[in-house]
Amino acid sequence: MKIIHIANFYGPKSGGIKTTLHNLGTEYGKIGHDFIYVVPGKKFSRENTTHGACITLPSWVIPFSGGYRVIKSNRQVKTIVQSLNPDRIEVSDRFTLSCLGNWAKKRNIPAIVFSHETLRGLVKNYFGIPLKSFVSWHNTRLAGRFDFVVTTTHFAAAEFDEIGTSNVVRVPLGVDLETFSPAHRNEELRAKMIKGGEVLLVHCGRLSPEKKPERSLQVLRELLSRGINARLVYIGSGPLHKKLYDSSRDIPVTFWGYVANKNLLAQMIASADVSLAPGPIETFCLAALESLASGTPVVASETSAVGEFLTQDNGDFVGLTAANNGAAFADAVQIILDEIKEDPTLSDRCRLQAEKFPWSATIYKLDTMHPVKAA
Repeated sequence: MKIIHIANFYGPKSGGIKTTLHNLGTEYGKIGHDFIYVVPGKKFSRENTTHGACITLPSWVIPFSGGYRVIKSNRQVKTIVQSLNPDRIEVSDRFTLSCLGNWAKKRNIPAIVFSHETLRGLVKNYFGIPLKSFVSWHNTRLAGRFDFVVTTTHFAAAEFDEIGTSNVVRVPLGVDLETFSPAHRNEELRAKMIKGGEVLLVHCGRLSPEKKPERSLQVLRELLSRGINARLVYIGSGPLHKKLYDSSRDIPVTFWGYVANKNLLAQMIASADVSLAPGPIETFCLAALESLASGTPVVASETSAVGEFLTQDNGDFVGLTAANNGAAFADAVQIILDEIKEDPTLSDRCRLQAEKFPWSATIYKLDTMHPVKAA
């Protein structure tokens, strides 16, 4: 089967979308599918990668986004996709690419859209009010254009379930269990990162407003005020970098920037004590799952989806959620630090929890969602 995946907000330093596309392509290839992903770039190009064929189309840089791009012409997207004669298309952008659903339907091409974000959360975050009618209208319209809407968690599906959408399918994303592992803990690297501290916190993610990266600074300040010798390392880049840097010169913080080397990234995460995921509207958070795979427990926002995979079937926790303020997060960090001292199996439990989310399971669910298009 030939699968074409079209996505915006993809670039050299994009996180979740790029990770998702690359892993989907790799896993589809393992079961014999031909995977092509169409993404924004500086110009038209095509290259074969280990994840499948990558086609880039001319795009606009989104102002103040830290380099995110959006394809300039949907007409060009349609021309490219039609020339490839796909058996299925997948879309990762519920806004600028939603027109592809009706376009595919008219051509008898099965089409699914990934809802990587909660519109309700985005609207409330940026406008301060829920705008419930608008959210319901947009989600109804989106679901009507595609054969299926893929959501990764119950949290992400909730806004569709509330309006009675019948074609929502929950497909959890996966984690690269080979790259991310407790075995990659590196004491020499840890010493370099912690710089004489005793507790190492990592914040791995894009430094953008909706992810609330400033919360991690609040957590660090609170822990320091409680006498805990902690250091925070930000792994990632984004439009808030300068603001965060300027406001943290008096505390032990390191801004490592975007880490393209996955092996180094895996070592950094495995070498930390706690991973912070403060984004209040995260619908999955691959970085949190990568942390668990690395044996590192997570503290996440209680209003995000991350809590859905922080408790084992027997009730034991591999991370905690907290209210959206620094003090609550610091409380959760302290509980985890105490657990690390008392229970040496915590790292192993984190890993076991992550092992429930292999990319192969994601692909299995996606592969059974659509028949090959009619001749």
